[in-house]
Amino acid sequence: MGPYLLGLRLQGRRALVVGGGRVAQRRVPALLEAGAVVTVVSPGVTPALDDLIAAGRITWQARPYEVGDCDGAWLVQACTDDRSVNTAVAAEAEAKRIWCVRADDKDASAAWTPASGRVDEISVAVTAGGDPRRAAGIRDAVVGALRDGTVDARRNRTKPVGVALVGGGPGDPGLITVRGRQLLAQADVVVADRLAPRALLDELAPDVELIDAAKVPYGRSLSQEAINEVLVDRARQGKFVVRLKGGDPFVFGRGGEEMIACAQAGIPVLVVPGITSAVAVPASAGVPVTHRGVSQEFHVISVHVAPDDPKSTVDWPGLARSHGTLVLMMAVERLGKVAEALVRDGRSPETPVMVVQDGTLPTQRAVIASLATVADRVSAAGIRPPAIIVVGDVVRVGQEVQMVRAERLP
Repeated sequence: MGPYLLGLRLQGRRALVVGGGRVAQRRVPALLEAGAVVTVVSPGVTPALDDLIAAGRITWQARPYEVGDCDGAWLVQACTDDRSVNTAVAAEAEAKRIWCVRADDKDASAAWTPASGRVDEISVAVTAGGDPRRAAGIRDAVVGALRDGTVDARRNRTKPVGVALVGGGPGDPGLITVRGRQLLAQADVVVADRLAPRALLDELAPDVELIDAAKVPYGRSLSQEAINEVLVDRARQGKFVVRLKGGDPFVFGRGGEEMIACAQAGIPVLVVPGITSAVAVPASAGVPVTHRGVSQEFHVISVHVAPDDPKSTVDWPGLARSHGTLVLMMAVERLGKVAEALVRDGRSPETPVMVVQDGTLPTQRAVIASLATVADRVSAAGIRPPAIIVVGDVVRVGQEVQMVRAERLP
């Protein structure tokens, strides 16, 4: 017969886990997330459980299971690799009318732990007849459908309010955070930048108001003041507004200004960090921004004004003298002046440079040069924004990796 499915509310209730191996390592975090008071009984534990013990989040009794350990527990997990121990634990729990999950024998288990997932306030749990692999596959399909809007769960009793500043990541729609995608699926209004992952906008419901903030370099754009006004206006109408931005909202994204404007208007603001292109785009091109023995620091610089511009606040001489990686954003139009300043202030003209256009997208392409030649090479290649520029010896690390891969290809 099938199980009677029930959601246990374990807040403040004792849960016993017998065993400290890989199965316990998977089960304990879920119990903690449910608010359970967890005790682990096992002669040894995995490093991950050891961290939880050191942090005081679980109690560890470093010994084998003993009769009486189940006393006071609301739920027991028998997770050892010894069948006789699991049998004894389950027998004690059964005698004391405590639900027990056996990790080694689904048929002898009084309860099953489902494959579970959560999307906002929606919890999904799948048992699949006790087959954990099949249950996990079904769980993943349902959770994925809830997150990407295939299953429409936008309308719920606890719809978010106010404004969410969501970092959309470096461009590939698959690189937005799970939380960001969840909120996007619940939005009444979406205010999107040009660099936000545009493919995600096709998934919005027809009734969602989409406002294009544009911000095209040297072209048309919606002023920051106008964007702030839209966020406040729609939120005051009782609508949930998602401000979808490229990268991370607080890395040259003016998210701080939008947060302040909403706060001043009394609008609740939720900030969802995003993967910044300053790190993600070099990685997508095979270049680590730090590498042992090569660079132990990296600097992210906005080059919306040239080094010789009076409005520049960047310490270019200091950057030139440093040995760290430089990641330049919004720099394509001023690359020649940047290279000149770095060489003049001490960087070798032979310092390698990589310029990556459309990072993480199918149209991604890269140009590798030196500080002495990069401006001409970029111009000849027709590289246009958006592009990330990496200056430093880590570029050679990426080239070395590419060479090794090429040698190993059949």
